[in-house]
Amino acid sequence: MKTLRMTLCAAALSVACAANAAEVEVLHWWTSGGEAKAAGELKKMLEAKGDKWKDFAVAGGAGDNAMTALKTRVVSGNPPAAAQVKGPAIQEWGDQGVLANIDDVANKNGWNKILPPVVQNVMKYQGHYVAAPVNVHRVNWLWINPDLLKKANAKVPTTWDEFFKTADALQKAGIQPVAYGGQPWQDATVFEDVVLGVGGAPFFKKAFVDLDQTTLKSPTMVKALETYKKIKPYTDKNAAGRDWNLATAMVINGKAGMQFMGDWAKGEFLAAGKVPGKDFVCAPTPGTAKSYTFNIDSFIFFKLKNADAVKGQNDLAETIVSPEFQQVFNLNKGSIPVRLGADMSKFDDCGKQSAKDFEADNKAGTLVPSFAHGMAMHSATQGAMYDVISQFWNDDNMTAQQAAAKLAAAAKVN
Repeated sequence: MKTLRMTLCAAALSVACAANAAEVEVLHWWTSGGEAKAAGELKKMLEAKGDKWKDFAVAGGAGDNAMTALKTRVVSGNPPAAAQVKGPAIQEWGDQGVLANIDDVANKNGWNKILPPVVQNVMKYQGHYVAAPVNVHRVNWLWINPDLLKKANAKVPTTWDEFFKTADALQKAGIQPVAYGGQPWQDATVFEDVVLGVGGAPFFKKAFVDLDQTTLKSPTMVKALETYKKIKPYTDKNAAGRDWNLATAMVINGKAGMQFMGDWAKGEFLAAGKVPGKDFVCAPTPGTAKSYTFNIDSFIFFKLKNADAVKGQNDLAETIVSPEFQQVFNLNKGSIPVRLGADMSKFDDCGKQSAKDFEADNKAGTLVPSFAHGMAMHSATQGAMYDVISQFWNDDNMTAQQAAAKLAAAAKVN
């Protein structure tokens, strides 16, 4: 029986016999619509290499809930093979001494040649690759239902003055102007859109990358806060606590005219069978046509003792950056490939515009990391900023000047 089994294993076309397949436990928060479909593609490609995908999906909170679950597992000495982690948080996990070095995979596949330097730096800890990048998301998108704009005789806004005119027109036509999800990370997403549009990329960098005190307390920041709060009357009374994809569904189903959200929202439109340019419009948020807030999804890899599991882990890293996965994943997710020179021919106009702008803004120096999505600052600082922004949004008695001072204080939290 043993000889027969060995013969069958040797004859199998798969990379590994099912009995010896490496189980690769993957923590992620891709649980909705286009995201879930994209995660399914990664599972399919990994299992084609003979490995076994073990799903560790944690929904909600833009990954906050997932990070809580991950910390519990790592502290107990039982980490998953890989986890969806990004930005400065990669360095924080590196400091804990728990990440695996995947330089062999990176060197074999030429990552230093195909990944932009800004991306390489994020994926490395002390000069060694410990993470694999999945994509590039543009955060500063405004998603619009064109049929509702037509009914209101309104146009796609390119400035904040135009935005409020469009919102007024929608409201007067009996249409909910803005689909909004009142959760801290969503509050921060909309707020950073406003800051970028009001202050520009250099101001944004000083505020949220350099954490410059003068900038955070400046009249420009006060103006951005006032502009942000001015959006609230155009949201609905049920906005508090609403998940982002439910807000997107309001635009998809004709219940609201516009939503501020990163390009993962496009995956929801596509999953609903909607056609870009016809059923929905993607436009840079007001005042941000020549700047770009980026959010890069990535997976970190933990040190494992089991050799089969390590093999599966390396297969996963290789698969994530492969041209095939980059193409199919990003077509489903709404984002763009992280690889330089990627074939964009199958992407829709929103994807092509995102890729074009990413390259242009990279050259112009107007490519900025999204602080709302964990790309710009320490997680504790980000959390303190979240608290201030949500408090300002929900407290009608707090002035913009008070909020600016609180943002400056939050920048000192680490």
